[in-house]
Amino acid sequence: MGVWDVLAAGVQLISDGSVVFAEALWDHVTMDDQELGFKAGDVIEVVDATNKEWWWGRILDSEGWFPASFVRLRVNQDEPMEEYLAQLEEAREEEGQGVGLLLGPGLPCKEQMRTNVINEIMSTERDYIKHLKDICEGYIKQCRKRTDMFSEDQLRAIFGNIEEIYRFHKKFLKGLEKKFNKEEPHLSEIGTCFLEHQTDFQIYSEYCNNHPNACLQLSKLMKVNKYVFFFEACRLLQKMIDISLDGFLLTPVQKICKYPLQLAELLKYTNPQHRDYTDVEAALNAMKNVARLINERKRRLENVDKIAQWQSSIEDWEGEDVLTRSSDLIFSGELTKMSQPQGKSQQRMFFLFDHQMVYCKKDLLRRDMLYYKGRMDMDQMEVVDVEDGKDKDFNVSVKNALKLRSPTGDEVHLLCAKKPEQKQRWLRAFTDERTQVQHDRETGFSITEVQKKQAMLNACKTHPSGKPKAVTRPYYDFLLRQKHPSLPSAVPQQQVFMLAEPKRKTSNFWQNIGRLTPFKK
Repeated sequence: MGVWDVLAAGVQLISDGSVVFAEALWDHVTMDDQELGFKAGDVIEVVDATNKEWWWGRILDSEGWFPASFVRLRVNQDEPMEEYLAQLEEAREEEGQGVGLLLGPGLPCKEQMRTNVINEIMSTERDYIKHLKDICEGYIKQCRKRTDMFSEDQLRAIFGNIEEIYRFHKKFLKGLEKKFNKEEPHLSEIGTCFLEHQTDFQIYSEYCNNHPNACLQLSKLMKVNKYVFFFEACRLLQKMIDISLDGFLLTPVQKICKYPLQLAELLKYTNPQHRDYTDVEAALNAMKNVARLINERKRRLENVDKIAQWQSSIEDWEGEDVLTRSSDLIFSGELTKMSQPQGKSQQRMFFLFDHQMVYCKKDLLRRDMLYYKGRMDMDQMEVVDVEDGKDKDFNVSVKNALKLRSPTGDEVHLLCAKKPEQKQRWLRAFTDERTQVQHDRETGFSITEVQKKQAMLNACKTHPSGKPKAVTRPYYDFLLRQKHPSLPSAVPQQQVFMLAEPKRKTSNFWQNIGRLTPFKK
């Protein structure tokens, strides 16, 4: 049974009066009292699924609308799993070491549950391959025939590396099929397939990072009728389901986030004695790591735009752009910089990026305005913890001080914090910067020249107009039945990358920068 068959069956179950549960794939944060907020992993009772975009659901005493794309219908709908397994344990305790409770035609319930999960993984993977094939052959192949309408750069911007993903998944599915036991699915050993291809899944990073730009480029084309008609003709010619192209392009983003959830459910219903248990456990951790990597790279790519906007707000900028060498702000704050030979002190704002640290001077009258004063190459600097007292190099008494010194000693910077805890925070930040650089080197992370140039171009366009305007979102011009309040007027921001654990604590670096730059309202 395919994904769309499952959804159709779910709608039918609801209309028949059955209780249908869905599992949240991502957090849904909302301030609208007509929407239902939840966290990833929450179980939601689906009350109404007649609309394909927004469903009405219930969690305990709360009811409201939620985006259908944020959840998936549970594999086993009979009853909540925890209660079911609890009942099974009680039955086994009562019956001693008996046969145990059976579910379906002769299989113990846990094995039947594992069969369901295995079947779902195989079914969704086959459906996914078909979606990828439809995109590559139904859209991209036809687009390449119309060189008068599309350039290769446009196609790359819209479809990203989805052809590479399609080639990989054809190979991945073949591996799954070899490990799939058709007669007894619960005996299948598919964990090793994920382990063998864990590095291959990292190609999703490029696709997920490009996806917001793909949506933007596609929305521009869809304002022109000939492109609207062309894409619809492609869909009909390929006999694809009635989903718009942007819906198809979201599928890979959703898919990579589903694997850890599916493997977690598979592990739950795999006995520790099963030959696949160890591999499934390792595969779950591997796919979580893939999701973390994608999440981190997405955050770094978003930071590129912020760094470009920050630089464009600095007065009297000199030298190369920050983005030439850096892509992440590690820490920022105010320090006192001591100058040789007089030991003159200067209050400066310091911004520590990977590979370099920039320092600026605050305007005497406008304290929210910064002037560029210089930078330090952190690849060529050694950080030295300085004891309180008189410093021999600068011949001044210092407190809460540290030094940045080049290997040859021809460049030395003496910096002082106001408090001991601030000094310790800066020392940790310098360690974090070196760790980040090493990690980027090991994982091969880098920002392309095109992304850097585009970020600087966007920053030049927005400066000094202030805070970038929010992207407008489409409004729905339809209502469901009168039994519920009206549908939410806006599509919520898709929180695609929620699987990184533990969750990153919200950083206030950029908020601090906002107070120091002209980007305030």
